[in-house]
Amino acid sequence: MSPHPRDAVIVQAIRTPLCRARKGGLAKLPPATLLSTVLHGVLLKDPQQTKAKASADDYLIPPDSVQDICVGNVLSPPTAAVSFRMAALSANIPYTTSISTTNRQCSSGLQAIANIAHAIQCGSINIGIGAGAESMSMNPMGELYEKFPPEVDWDQMQNCDNSTDVMGCVIPMGVTSENVSKKYHLDRRTLDEFAAKSHQKAARAQSLGKFKSEIIPVGDVTQDDGIRPSTTVDTLAKLKPVFDKKNGSTTAGNSSQLTDGAAAVLLMSREEAMKRKLPIMGVWKSFAVEGVPPKIMGVGPAYAIPSALEKASLSTDDIDVYEINEAFASQAHYSIQTLQLDPAKVNPNGGAIALGHPLGCTGARLVVTLLNEMRREKKRRGVVSM
Repeated sequence: MSPHPRDAVIVQAIRTPLCRARKGGLAKLPPATLLSTVLHGVLLKDPQQTKAKASADDYLIPPDSVQDICVGNVLSPPTAAVSFRMAALSANIPYTTSISTTNRQCSSGLQAIANIAHAIQCGSINIGIGAGAESMSMNPMGELYEKFPPEVDWDQMQNCDNSTDVMGCVIPMGVTSENVSKKYHLDRRTLDEFAAKSHQKAARAQSLGKFKSEIIPVGDVTQDDGIRPSTTVDTLAKLKPVFDKKNGSTTAGNSSQLTDGAAAVLLMSREEAMKRKLPIMGVWKSFAVEGVPPKIMGVGPAYAIPSALEKASLSTDDIDVYEINEAFASQAHYSIQTLQLDPAKVNPNGGAIALGHPLGCTGARLVVTLLNEMRREKKRRGVVSM
């Protein structure tokens, strides 16, 4: 596809460190603080600068140029609409810039970017920020259904014609991982090998300083703290299954970590970027969402990736780098195997098993990591999926 003035392009992409929920460096900070940090940083020429207050010359674009912000979030209460508005204002973005939140579960941050990209493509806005933020310390996932049970008529749901899929919506995520393993005959060692590689790749990337270009410090927290360089298949094998204690294969070691973090991406029309003489990190080419049976919810990438590639008239072989969410080793391994992707192209710097999965943030974080990797390695095409 030839360049078009209304192409949605990305000119800056940053994230906070990803830190372990309740134990890590960001555990005491509310999600609004994490969001404010990346909303401010994504507008700077040098997001890593440590000035107490930015001057006009420090900005990539003036904050009042941003027309809309969309933030992915899953676990915060409805008052997040207020706290996130406060976060934007505290980031020196004026009240004339509107903000909204979106919840597409684990892909909320990616959906937020898509919402802004599509608004640019259709001409509703010229400049916007897509972001994601989550504090799994402040809003534990385990308490979600206790505080906010689904508001449904349970008799109706349990007795409707499609009750199997309907009731599949409340299956715990870890149980859906076990369902994937059983349905597609994935053994425990395969999942542990996948998890160990995630930590090894992430540890190597961190030691080489690969994440520095994408991370904006939060106070004195400057790097991800969930990576375990010493992780091996043998150490993972000692962990007991969590969701099917007798015959299960999903453990804490081959699942994503509970994590706090935020990420933001600055988008604008190609015409706007050229007018402002800004370097383009990436061009938004295609987007697809595909539904799968709720009881095996994690296999979405196996269906969404082909759909997005078809829209862009590309094949899996045309892609240089894939960032696929590692909610569980089971669903990630299955998706990669089913699509027959080159493992060397997938999550080259590790994934959520090593780095963590702050739910509403991850989709945006994957875009940030992908674009920085492509720029560093001079790659042309990339895909994000979950």
